[in-house]
Amino acid sequence: MNTSKPLTYQDDPTVQKRRWMILISINMFTFMSTLDASIVNVALPQISRDLHLPIASSQWIVTIYLMTICVFILLFGRLGDMLGKLRIFKIGTALFVLGSLLCGFGLNLNFLLVGRVVQAIGASMTMANNFGIATDIFPRSERGRALGLIGTFVSLGSITGPGIGGLVVSTLSWNYIFWINVSIGLVVMILGWRVLPKDLFASRGRLDWAGTSVFGLFIIALFSGLLLGQHLGFNDGRILGSLFLSAVLLIVFIIMEWHIDQPMLQLRLFKNLMFSVSIFCGYLVFLSNFCFNIIAPFYTQDILHLSAGHSGLLLMLFPIMMAVIAPFSGALSDKIGSEILTFIGLLVLVAAQIGLGFLNGESSIIYAGVLIALLGAGSGFFMSPNNSLVMSTVPKNQLGSAGSVNALIRNLGMISGITFATTLLFASMSQAAGYQVTGMIPGHPAIFLHGMHIVFLASAGICAFCAVITGIRLLNARHQMHSKAVS
Repeated sequence: MNTSKPLTYQDDPTVQKRRWMILISINMFTFMSTLDASIVNVALPQISRDLHLPIASSQWIVTIYLMTICVFILLFGRLGDMLGKLRIFKIGTALFVLGSLLCGFGLNLNFLLVGRVVQAIGASMTMANNFGIATDIFPRSERGRALGLIGTFVSLGSITGPGIGGLVVSTLSWNYIFWINVSIGLVVMILGWRVLPKDLFASRGRLDWAGTSVFGLFIIALFSGLLLGQHLGFNDGRILGSLFLSAVLLIVFIIMEWHIDQPMLQLRLFKNLMFSVSIFCGYLVFLSNFCFNIIAPFYTQDILHLSAGHSGLLLMLFPIMMAVIAPFSGALSDKIGSEILTFIGLLVLVAAQIGLGFLNGESSIIYAGVLIALLGAGSGFFMSPNNSLVMSTVPKNQLGSAGSVNALIRNLGMISGITFATTLLFASMSQAAGYQVTGMIPGHPAIFLHGMHIVFLASAGICAFCAVITGIRLLNARHQMHSKAVS
């Protein structure tokens, strides 16, 4: 009887028998951790009233979650490679549930922010390693489908936040936005600890504490400057100083990471053109999607005059379409390749966003719904094959690092999308109004629509740029295949 340890998870029949249950466990936490990046948005008015907070202060409930994830996610990707991705993932699930419990009590702003930081640390531990775990466990013939399903749950969590949050707040108190995570999380934790295997892959090394510290300071300086700049103005000396400091820290970080033996960020991953292009396009698509995520609730409620509940149902067309399309595109990418599917997805996104850029107060709900569904379909066609491209181009001992880079880019895209959309919206509205604007102007919907049109058309331009890059990559791949066939 052979009792030796299997060389890979594909050699372990028990793991292969449970591989889809393992994926379900991973996806449930992936969904919850990404959901909590956006679900709080719709509850901010009620939280502000209950805790007696100005809107500017309550925004930190959202941003501190995303900033904390960005600060720690590369660290936990590296730890996953060193100590085992499954071990780090399990610890992260427990921390996320604990943080959700603390947030639900929400005694005051400081208590709530501490809970959000604990939540985010746990979320970053799971996000940094979920793609690497799936890549380890699933055979190449099913990898696209598995990664596609994770990508689906990532995007579903990111986009369904306003819809689910609106339904919860309208029927229960805002506290249950967090407490729902506790009950679901405990069930998923029990399932995960039963089906998740022990780690097979770990690499010895040391942590890059200097790189971790510099990168954390860069994230804090950059997004504090961008977010505070909306209120203080980008010509304020403190804001300019913060942005300049972030640029210096980024340069220092890149120089440090390039010259040390065991960096937190494997910059050599970016020598692979397929990896770099896929990561870059993934970042821009998430930025574009979060432009929609932050603008659409204002349009549906303040311009179309839908209730929060009806607005949430309309916006749910995005994740519903994505849930239908993404598993199909992930499975299809295993058969025909990922490049053509990402290109199709980007073209659909461009068409949908151009349509959104011409909506007005007289647009029908059905037409708006078609465009929202089209946006979800485009994202579904793009996300799953793009994740497969990212994770299939790196060696096994760097899957944790690659997964953490993928998750970092996703979260940077989310927070960049919020910042880009609101900054461009308020700048366009201010130009139309003739004075500084930082919110809706009662009785002047045309000013908001002017800003909204510019944001969506700019978002369409971003996706069109990605489509051009992806199209060139597709043509090059076809040319190389043709050359090999001829030779």
